[in-house]
Amino acid sequence: MAPAPNAGETATIIPLEAVAPAMIEEVLDRAFGPDRHARTAYRIREGMDFLPGLSLAALDAEGLLVGTIQCWPVGLMTRQGQVPLVMVGPVAVVPERQGEGFGIGLMSAMLAEEARLAASGGRALPQVLIGDPEYYGRWGFSAAFTDGWRCPGPYEQRRLLARGAGLAAMPAEGMLGPWQG
Repeated sequence: MAPAPNAGETATIIPLEAVAPAMIEEVLDRAFGPDRHARTAYRIREGMDFLPGLSLAALDAEGLLVGTIQCWPVGLMTRQGQVPLVMVGPVAVVPERQGEGFGIGLMSAMLAEEARLAASGGRALPQVLIGDPEYYGRWGFSAAFTDGWRCPGPYEQRRLLARGAGLAAMPAEGMLGPWQG
């Protein structure tokens, strides 16, 4: 893959499946702490494997793993059935490299890959994440359509964000959880 946008000429984005699982876990532990598994986002995607085409890793100029982004198949459970979504996150960068543009590069590369897949005939699903609207708003994530959506654990409603085509047609209410398809 190409250099990471906004992370300088020295970052390289590669498929996450090319990275050893233990290395991914180390980055996640360093970025979020060992208690990260208790977070609500983990409950939403419980039992799911990350989506290979949209999950990526950032390497620095020396080839060291400095960040990852994972995307997951999840669903919005409604009275009418389940609606598919892609859950974005975690976006993780090791603490000593935060602020250097690796997170922005990973998000931008993931969205470019999503656009490429959609252009080649794939189905672009709405995306959801739990995060800071001030940060993720630059990519079109907002809480405008998520007021009636719920999560299986504690979260701030203003931080439940979504983006994507067809969002206005999504059910107004439902519970996020692992994809049951």
